[in-house]
Amino acid sequence: MATSHRASWVRGFTLVELLVVIAIIGILIALLLPAVQAAREAARRTQCANHLKQIALAIHNYHDAFKVVPYGWDDRGTGWSLHLLPFCEWGALYETIHFQESGPGNWDSGSANTAACATVLPLFRCPSMPVPEHVTYNNVPDRVPCSYRGNAGSEASSDDTSTIVVPGSKSLEHLDQNGIFYACSRVRFADVTDGTSNTIFLGESRTDPEFVKDGQGMDFWYIGSPQIDPCRCDGGTGGTEFSEFVGTTLAPMNAFVKHPGMHGCLMELSFGSYHAAGAHFAMGDGNVRFIADAIDGNVYLAIGSRNGGEVAGGF
Repeated sequence: MATSHRASWVRGFTLVELLVVIAIIGILIALLLPAVQAAREAARRTQCANHLKQIALAIHNYHDAFKVVPYGWDDRGTGWSLHLLPFCEWGALYETIHFQESGPGNWDSGSANTAACATVLPLFRCPSMPVPEHVTYNNVPDRVPCSYRGNAGSEASSDDTSTIVVPGSKSLEHLDQNGIFYACSRVRFADVTDGTSNTIFLGESRTDPEFVKDGQGMDFWYIGSPQIDPCRCDGGTGGTEFSEFVGTTLAPMNAFVKHPGMHGCLMELSFGSYHAAGAHFAMGDGNVRFIADAIDGNVYLAIGSRNGGEVAGGF
């Protein structure tokens, strides 16, 4: 008796079908990626705003304790952010600082001060900033870039009087700025007569130590700096690069991107961010707002001053 065997086979994908499937998957990924990236950026923006909120609360706690806001910087190269450390749960780091002018008090001397400048403090870094955590700069090894600067006001267009680029404006060497943080400042909340809810205290900055224009680097830091030392609290000249710690609203927002032809002395004073179309700012009442870089220039100037008497609306 003969046995018959039926041939059996399984049909596979043809090359054309496989290419179609791959193309469909590629299209789906292309459609999905922007949504994923947008969700991630939204989360980073929220975290960035929370950072500014926490720093603003630290300023309030400092004011409660000492009845003034920290100075912008002093004649020892110390920046405003150093004095907030005990109010941000970094009191132990604050205790390592040497405040004398020489020896271990120098920021680039290889001392505890140098180590403090190289300590990563996540609260002072926007998660969207694509800059390494450590950058060796101005003889400070492994220095940590900062995303947030204090507001010096709406009057200064340069660090130094010798390089003022807007006629009739000031430099950050002047001791009578109309903002919150400047040389040897002692601003009280009562001095903010425009209202704390209408006055910028802190702003995001588009930090990029590798970008230099007209000899000015877009490098912003915290705790201390060898370049700003020795600032003169008696009105004399000394030190430079105070923009490492503060910005002004005289410089248009996001000048780094929107005004590439602007002089570097003014550009480095510009607030801005790595977010699209604006930046976060902490107002004096502790409220954090995302302000569009298309803001009216006069309104932007108004919220940069603490006592100009302007009516600031629509921001």
